[in-house]
Amino acid sequence: MSNGSDLPPRIIKKVNKHGGGHGGAWKVAYADFVTAMMALFIVLWVLSQDQNVKQMVANYFKDPIGFSSKAGKNLLGQGTESSIKSNQNSLVSNHLKEIEILKTMGDKILGELAKDPTFKNIVGQIKIEFVKDGLKIELLDSSKNLFFEIGTSKLTKEAQLLLKKIGDQLAKLPNKIIIEGHTDARPYAGGSDGYTNFELSADRANSARRALTADSLSDNQIDQVRGYADRRLRDPADPYSFVNRRISIIVKYKDNTK
Repeated sequence: MSNGSDLPPRIIKKVNKHGGGHGGAWKVAYADFVTAMMALFIVLWVLSQDQNVKQMVANYFKDPIGFSSKAGKNLLGQGTESSIKSNQNSLVSNHLKEIEILKTMGDKILGELAKDPTFKNIVGQIKIEFVKDGLKIELLDSSKNLFFEIGTSKLTKEAQLLLKKIGDQLAKLPNKIIIEGHTDARPYAGGSDGYTNFELSADRANSARRALTADSLSDNQIDQVRGYADRRLRDPADPYSFVNRRISIIVKYKDNTK
């Protein structure tokens, strides 16, 4: 008979089991969190971009393959060097064409007025030039010929006919128009209290607007009417010069919508 000492030794292996908080589940949760944050940052970035970038992002998700093969731009709004150069050349070309169209119209206005005996005394007081916003047509007073009756916003008969003729030409264009009234630096002497050169210049600009739109030109084509008083002198060296008393008609470039 054998005793307990003859039994083989019993080997007990202990397995350390981590609790739920020490397993791998936290890694999955962390990965989900990082993915969500990345998605949030992408959304915020897209929202901060201009409309062109937003449209490109939308086009990409609608058709990723077609977008990459046709658009020639990535999501950062960057195109290939050739596509960027092509777009720039196209914009420059369109702008130059518009300048040529406006110049032709300006030359036509001056040419027709020069042939009309009605305007022989005032045609020299019409100045046409290009400015930042577009083509500017200015009607300048002189010591001999005025476009408004003294101290009022009432147009002379010649000025009414002249503005109507200009309006007929502007009606052929899709461009928006700004009308500005200007005075010299002499304080306004007549009228009720509180009526100044600001009111006078604004009233004269509106008189010009009504004459321009009396026939062909649509009132919807008028973008702004401004009265500057003597704050935009044409001849700063002589604030009282007649040339400072004028109406400016600006034909805006089509791409200039501000």
